[in-house]
Amino acid sequence: MKDDTLFDSQNAAYAQAMFEQYARNPEAVSPEWRRLFENGAEIAIAEGLLLPDQMERGRAASANGSAEAAVVPAKPATPARPSPAVEPVATVRDPVPTPEKPTSDGDTPPPEPHEAAAVATVVSGTSPEELTERLTELLPAVSRAAALVQAFRDHGHRLARIDPLGREPLGHPQLSPAFHGTSTDQLQRIPASLVMGADSEEGQSLADALDQLGSVYAGSLGYEFEHLDDHVKTRWLWEHVESGHHLPEMTPEERRALLRRISEAEGMEQFLHRTYLGQKRFSLEGNDMLVPMLDLVIEETARTGGHDVVVGMAHRGRLNVLTHTVGVSYGELLAEFEGPSYKGGQLDITGTGDVKYHHGARGTRLVDGAGEVRITLAPNPSHLEFVNPVVIGMARVKQHAGLKPGAEPNVDAVVPVLMHGDAAFAAEGVVAETLNMARLRGYDVGGTVHLIVNNQVGFTTDPDEGRSTYYASDLAKGYGIPVVHVNADDPEACLGAVRLAMAYRQEFNDDFVIDLVGYRRHGHNEGDEPAYTQPILYEKIAAHPTVRAIYAERLVEEGVLAEDDVAKIQDDIIERLREVQDHVREYHPVEDDTPDAEREVPVVPESTGVPLQTLERVNEQMVDLPTGFTPHPKLWRQLGRRASNFGPNRAVDWGHAETLAFGSLLLEGIPVRLTGQDAQRGTFSHRHAVLHDAETGREFTPLSGLADTRFEVHNSPLTETAVVGFEYGYSAAADEDVVLWEAQFGDFVNVAQVMIDQFLSSGLTKWGQYSRLTLLLPHGYEGQGPEHSSARLERFLQLCAEGNMRVTYPTTPAQYFHMLRRQAIRRPERPMIVMTPKSLLRLPQATSEAGELTEGGFRHVLPDPTVEDPAAIRRLVLCTGKFYYDLQAHDRRGERSDVAVGRLELLYPFPDAALGELLALYPNLEEVVWAQEEPRNMGALTFVGPRLRAVVPRKIPLSHAARPERASPAEGKASTHARHQEALVLESLGI
Repeated sequence: MKDDTLFDSQNAAYAQAMFEQYARNPEAVSPEWRRLFENGAEIAIAEGLLLPDQMERGRAASANGSAEAAVVPAKPATPARPSPAVEPVATVRDPVPTPEKPTSDGDTPPPEPHEAAAVATVVSGTSPEELTERLTELLPAVSRAAALVQAFRDHGHRLARIDPLGREPLGHPQLSPAFHGTSTDQLQRIPASLVMGADSEEGQSLADALDQLGSVYAGSLGYEFEHLDDHVKTRWLWEHVESGHHLPEMTPEERRALLRRISEAEGMEQFLHRTYLGQKRFSLEGNDMLVPMLDLVIEETARTGGHDVVVGMAHRGRLNVLTHTVGVSYGELLAEFEGPSYKGGQLDITGTGDVKYHHGARGTRLVDGAGEVRITLAPNPSHLEFVNPVVIGMARVKQHAGLKPGAEPNVDAVVPVLMHGDAAFAAEGVVAETLNMARLRGYDVGGTVHLIVNNQVGFTTDPDEGRSTYYASDLAKGYGIPVVHVNADDPEACLGAVRLAMAYRQEFNDDFVIDLVGYRRHGHNEGDEPAYTQPILYEKIAAHPTVRAIYAERLVEEGVLAEDDVAKIQDDIIERLREVQDHVREYHPVEDDTPDAEREVPVVPESTGVPLQTLERVNEQMVDLPTGFTPHPKLWRQLGRRASNFGPNRAVDWGHAETLAFGSLLLEGIPVRLTGQDAQRGTFSHRHAVLHDAETGREFTPLSGLADTRFEVHNSPLTETAVVGFEYGYSAAADEDVVLWEAQFGDFVNVAQVMIDQFLSSGLTKWGQYSRLTLLLPHGYEGQGPEHSSARLERFLQLCAEGNMRVTYPTTPAQYFHMLRRQAIRRPERPMIVMTPKSLLRLPQATSEAGELTEGGFRHVLPDPTVEDPAAIRRLVLCTGKFYYDLQAHDRRGERSDVAVGRLELLYPFPDAALGELLALYPNLEEVVWAQEEPRNMGALTFVGPRLRAVVPRKIPLSHAARPERASPAEGKASTHARHQEALVLESLGI
């Protein structure tokens, strides 16, 4: 573009908007703009300004060089769509005009009246020649100033002083006027209203307005919103940030209360450090403001009608949160340092327990004028971020106000809060998995408040060794989550960050990240010497005053309180802790570690059968489609057959039995939640809990209309770790719900091994956390390779002890039906691992009759139904699952009429009594063989073997048949699998 052009690339959009408005109706623009275009319409068009496409006459005339024709309005004026005053004109964030208020493609809506008035002020009283010259100077400056304002919004966080240890901000070249080709002097001559909108002060220059922006963006708070794709959210955030809504003036009383709260957090940590020198506690010091920030989250939750806050965190600062946030008494906490837990406290956990900085707890907080809030701190092992999805699952079930079907969770009622370590947030994949679930239909909790407790070091690892991004929070930007960085030494700014986060969640029901930038006063734990690895950093920390000291000095200087008041606050806190310590040894110690007697009272139904009439009702619901719903014809040939001849002799396959089980539970008022990888249809196209209209794609869930009880079935994201954690948390917080998760193939559950090891199998004995989560894991050797054969049964059995969970391997639809119902009704609650079939889903031999569902229950051991003379049996083969059908269906099975094949349907708790009854059926037994498809070092062999020996009489030999020990669970070629399977069957039968 030539140097003397009137409209350059930076101001053309602004001028274009004015020109379009003028072209439609000259009276709609100010006299100054009208005079410019009347005297220079040909120049404007020559400079590249275009008329809207619909103004054909004007366009044609301009092509003929007629300036007069070019400015004749084509139709009456259309009012401009208003835009928020804080937005600079002609930016990419301006909304797309509605069809009723059209503009040409890619154009910005015309400026608002205040913008035209500002231009009029600058150019009033000038001749046409002077006007052209003045606008030639003004318009580029305005557009460059607008770009500078936007640069503050996009990159102002690079000027914020968020590091309490004094690290200089990086800055950004776009934050300099020179970058945009302007200067402070030029900005001083431009009215602020041209760019900042009608809310700018009257007579204020743009330079002054930018100074104010600097105070907003270059203080103790750094805002990152430019990555959001939703312009509505972005505009809302800018309005709130620049108006200062989240930073109200605090009263002297509020500021004194804040100092006391900071003093309590610091005082407890320092007392523990002096009194229990060398004991691990993972101090919060350096990020003490976390406690007042959590206080504000709780208060804001109550004020918006909420009644629960569910909190998850790693170990750093947990002791402070347990006491000051949840309400665990100082006495109970000190008892953990003095010796064993004391009876009746929140940390009195039956079983083997856990270290004090892994414990969870529950408490309540009364918020003045807003009611009571229940606070739940979820327990967490040292796997840091793995509690994240657990907390979200707990929040989701608490958001359900009742059992009603189709009711959306009340997301305002329950607020999840997750605290992260800076190193872990960036590095641990479960964080990304949890963020990915945030807006998914089956996992949405209306937004989580994330607090990164930023120590600026991970154990002994510096940030540049632990992440590839500048900020610890950068991962969140990929999910369109707003981020605020805040200096942990500025208490009032920290509370402002919380206010903004809570207001954003309330407005948009979405996640928000606060990066609380502090430091770690001591080493990773109090026994470490951090100066070994970070000598310079810890030299700074040693010389740095605490946030309590900084804030106290500030309040004294401002006359809010006197130095004596500060000292008294500290003395009161220490005196209180000393007094508690003097009496802590008077508590009654825990005398045993047996589980809670009341919760452990067994409730075992004698029968889980369901009347045939009830089954018929469920069956009819499954084939009762809405009017106008068109199922897929191929699918309906399969499902539609269920409608005919349903009676006691009706054959029921696996998917049909599951549907009848779910339906019967719903009719009994028991909610069911089923999720998993392709769970709606089922990996093997066997379930079809959700139907899709073949013509419109509309979804229909037949069971959702069966009863007045909640039924959820969701396809989970293609992940295991976070999803299993979510469902575990959901089940742990649920009172009645049956919660199931199904893997696409059972092998995939090994990605969730941390959730299984740390939560599912040991949560009860470590933390007293009950769960009835059921994992459905397709398992069986069918020549599909090492990643589609084994659900790693051996790993689950290795974790079994103290009655911690149930491991089952049902082989018939009736067994599966009764097993599901038993899991829903039986107490005490335990997780259940189910080895589910693949080929058996449609195997004719593996069907049941409907009559089998009407009586009886889940049988731990099944005898051989083909045996006619038990006295003739000399060899008993015991096996599980699909291998039973391979044995019975083999061509040479008839050669061994002296062989019986029995099935263990329950593996843990081990069915000693039922197995003894099975052995007693065969009085002439000479040998017992454990047979399995899996290699000897996998499957159930190493678990079952010793237990079989305890049941099988010593005079009867006990042996096994299995694949050789292997590193991989299965063969990679189908032909090799078939050959080995053939040999294994013959060996098992003794042929």
